[in-house]
Amino acid sequence: MTPTPRRAFCFLSRRSLTLGAAAILAAAALPAVGQTATWPSKPVRLVVGFAPGGGTDVMARSVAQSLSEALGQTFIVDNKPGASGTLSASEVSRAAPDGYTFLVAPTSVETVNPFLFKSSNLLPSRDLAPVTAIGRMQMYLVARPTLEATDARQLIALAKSQPGKLNFASSGSGTPPHLAGELFNQSTGALTTHVPYRGSAPALQDVMASQADFVFDPGIALPHIKAGKVKLLAVASDRKSPFFPDAPTYADLGIKNASLDIWFGVWAPNKVPPEITERLSRELTKALAAPALKERFNHLGAEPAPVDTAAFRKLLADEGATLSTLIKERKIVAD
Repeated sequence: MTPTPRRAFCFLSRRSLTLGAAAILAAAALPAVGQTATWPSKPVRLVVGFAPGGGTDVMARSVAQSLSEALGQTFIVDNKPGASGTLSASEVSRAAPDGYTFLVAPTSVETVNPFLFKSSNLLPSRDLAPVTAIGRMQMYLVARPTLEATDARQLIALAKSQPGKLNFASSGSGTPPHLAGELFNQSTGALTTHVPYRGSAPALQDVMASQADFVFDPGIALPHIKAGKVKLLAVASDRKSPFFPDAPTYADLGIKNASLDIWFGVWAPNKVPPEITERLSRELTKALAAPALKERFNHLGAEPAPVDTAAFRKLLADEGATLSTLIKERKIVAD
């Protein structure tokens, strides 16, 4: 036998192997491409770390309904309360990265919880992928009707003249209303005492009853402000309130580095195909522009506020840097 056929046979074998390997790789890639192109092809789960009826839950159900109508698949809200949203975030971090499980939560799940619940192995900035912000609540500095101060500047002066005598109620240690109070004290030099309650409603109730001096309220006080049952001293934000556009903001009053809005957003497990998260972000932006959804958010004292992925990442980084430092410096611990 001459060597020529042998060489030809070896050449063809190598070529066949190369083509075969390419075909296998291409075939392996097809399911992922197809899955992305047809997403969603089955129900999508939105995990919420709070009980039904709360602000996060209502926002999630509002966007779930809109997404179901727009995409032709059911978006299911799955409530998994516990540890201020940490349990639900941990569950989503372990979910398959196939685009059928997402987390809906306040940003505190990433910017506050890791510094309050240090025993948790979850680090959302590492273990979850931000998709988009969906909404924002402002907080309102409201005081008991009998308080001598009629605006935030007078409150600051009163607090400085009576160090430690005035107190502010909150929905609990480490919650956004508590952190807003600590930022206020830190920024203005006022010395006021924190009194934690089990929720925003009882905290506000005691302010209305003049059992507590003031509170940073996340929107449930709005009808009581209009009814004159509490005094609105300022919007605890640098942005104007859509509900009280004439009320002074921190920016108007010259109060710096104390603004704290409560943001809500959507996260995915790591490694979800970017085509899926980008489409979800686009669809959420469309849904949040609808008047009906805006009305639902407004009932919560919130407003739709879509933010793309890059801007959402920056928002989380900035808020996390501010609040982690605050928690450390003020020695804040969870209840």
